[in-house]
Amino acid sequence: MKKAIIVFSGGIDSVCAASFLKSRYELHGITFSYGQKASMELDTAKYFAKKMKLKQHKIVDISFMKDLYGNSNVLTSTKRKIPTKFDYSIVVPIRNAVFLSIASAWAYTLNASIVAYGAHTGDRHYPDCRPIFAKKLETAFNQGEIDGINSKLRKRLEIWSPYREGLSKSDLLKIGKKSLGDVIFNAWSCYSNKKAHCGVCESCNNRKLAFEKAGIEDKTKYVKKY
Repeated sequence: MKKAIIVFSGGIDSVCAASFLKSRYELHGITFSYGQKASMELDTAKYFAKKMKLKQHKIVDISFMKDLYGNSNVLTSTKRKIPTKFDYSIVVPIRNAVFLSIASAWAYTLNASIVAYGAHTGDRHYPDCRPIFAKKLETAFNQGEIDGINSKLRKRLEIWSPYREGLSKSDLLKIGKKSLGDVIFNAWSCYSNKKAHCGVCESCNNRKLAFEKAGIEDKTKYVKKY
């Protein structure tokens, strides 16, 4: 079976993307601690890595990025308030490029065929989620390993995402629910770090809307349901 690396945050998008890929690939998960407020992501990623029996799961500490990011975004800054709907303050500068660079370095060493992340069609507000970004990054990475690829020491990588397949967040939820059942509600989406989803941040609101569109009863525990 071919190998795949998945950027595995413990969020509902990455968990469902892993569900989509698991029957076709030997999955290796990589989770990043980058100084995010929502450190609950890390525990959730560990939980799902075991639940889904990923071949390997690595948590990589790049928390030094919090200092570099400063107050540029609300996900790492302690001084900025998290909005209830999309605002560009949510965007962490080229976060996915940082994640995918490290994940791809690991992928080349394992001779994996793809590096996956959970970007979907609803992520159009985020430049580093768009297929054009993934394609250009894929080209650059393969160029950076072209001699190894041509000599058959490395496999050519594909940077894969549900977005590139035309899949929405609701599509992913249907896949994840079918594969994991109600366990899917344990996936963490919230930008805050409470014991339950806050229910009011942009990510919680997107989650609720996606379950509604998918026709799936949302059994997530929210501090504020509406």
